[in-house]
Amino acid sequence: MTSMINIDKNNCGQTISKHIYGHFAEHLGRCIYEGIWVGEDSPIPNTRGIRNDVVAALKKINIPNLRWPGGCFADEYHWKDGIGPREDRPTIVNTNWGKVTENNHFGTHEFMDLCEQLDTEPYICGNVGSGTVQEMQEWVEYLTFDGESPMAKLRKKNGRDKPWKLKYFGIGNENWGCGGKMRVEYYADKYRNYQTYVKNLSGNEIYKIGCGPQEADYHWTEVMMREGMGSNEPVPDEIIENIWDYHRPEMNGLSLHYYTRNRANYTLATEFDEELWFDYIKRTMKIEEIIVNHSAIMDKYDPDKEVGIIIDEWGTWFKVEPGTNPGFLYQQNTLRDAIIAGINLNIFNNHSDRVHMANIAQVVNVLQSMILTEAEKMIVTPSYHVFEMYKVHQDQTLLPINIGSPFYSYGEERLPMLNGSASKDESGKINVSICNIDPNKDEEVQLDIEGVKSSSTVTGRVLTSDKMNAHNTFEQPENIKPTEFKNFKVEENKIRFTIPAKSVLVLEIN
Repeated sequence: MTSMINIDKNNCGQTISKHIYGHFAEHLGRCIYEGIWVGEDSPIPNTRGIRNDVVAALKKINIPNLRWPGGCFADEYHWKDGIGPREDRPTIVNTNWGKVTENNHFGTHEFMDLCEQLDTEPYICGNVGSGTVQEMQEWVEYLTFDGESPMAKLRKKNGRDKPWKLKYFGIGNENWGCGGKMRVEYYADKYRNYQTYVKNLSGNEIYKIGCGPQEADYHWTEVMMREGMGSNEPVPDEIIENIWDYHRPEMNGLSLHYYTRNRANYTLATEFDEELWFDYIKRTMKIEEIIVNHSAIMDKYDPDKEVGIIIDEWGTWFKVEPGTNPGFLYQQNTLRDAIIAGINLNIFNNHSDRVHMANIAQVVNVLQSMILTEAEKMIVTPSYHVFEMYKVHQDQTLLPINIGSPFYSYGEERLPMLNGSASKDESGKINVSICNIDPNKDEEVQLDIEGVKSSSTVTGRVLTSDKMNAHNTFEQPENIKPTEFKNFKVEENKIRFTIPAKSVLVLEIN
């Protein structure tokens, strides 16, 4: 049987926001310290203490935004501990991740410097769990106010005269769990309170993100959309005298966290058989159902889809590598992770009418990392390569894709063998990303696109390996990487090709 893929290039959809390709850096394990920050006196090449090799690698995948300082760490982080002369900053205990101490040498100025080096939007997560309204208000003022005020004066004292631009701000993190174990009814009121003081200052406009549900907690979404969304409309002149009656809470985005993991069969990232290959792919695909169900609830309150689903924590979660601190969440990254990344990104692309942002967890040395470091050494992972291949979709027009493929079966269960998404850029170039989840079988494919001619230019790149657990190491840093794909034939209105087993393929069609 030949799989059939149809792309309707004339029925263009919404724009795939580049922010779907966002990342996450938490004060967790070796993500910040060693992974990003080494200090200005380090023998590792750096710019103002930030690793040059990591910045260069991340710039190649066009990361559009970076979430910081957490995660669970965010709701125990007090931002004033991380400003001023580094030798005067207090040492704190990271009670969430390994009970280690840190010196706060990486704080607000260092993070904003990192974002400027990366040319990426900062996404700051504020402290609701153990912080105060005043603390959050002052952080926003410190970052964004261009005028005379105590926080602007303090910022200038610490070496930054002009304010930064800050687009994304999260009002707490996982407040149903590590962020305070709150009921949604309680958090909704906290959100209304705290967000009031996250103000737009000096022409800076903030996209406010409320803490959303864990996985399939649909009650949480229902309450937050009913109580927290509010109105972003301008105030009519006729009620300006009664402004206090008009102002309602505002929420631009609602977060969603979903990790691919199997708590009952908790193995190393590199140690698995086909049963666990299938299991993790199946768990990954569950996120589409969850997005659809949350979107249906949101549609009742927001039919124009102005409030985005912000999937600001997603990715694989395995047992930590032997000999490492269990609280550091350091794991390897294989071809299986790459295919899981490709599946997720295809799903997010196809639901980009509601999914406005996503942040894989995490960027360096934690969970499904883009990069692994070991002292001065650095390698990129198979997941990194998928983000590099898929960057062609960023801010491009989504094209409807219909995939008819056989099923990949394991035991009595089965999943669609192929998963994909497509986009078109301003020049008319089409990019198609396809994952073959079957670890055993290549698949013949006929891709139908009106207007393709035998003379059309088609290029491709594929990420695959003979081994399901193929991964890069410091000894073999290029064991798995994308290669050129030429196994296709271009005909009138169609392209025929064979996609390899267990692979991620991106085709560019001119």
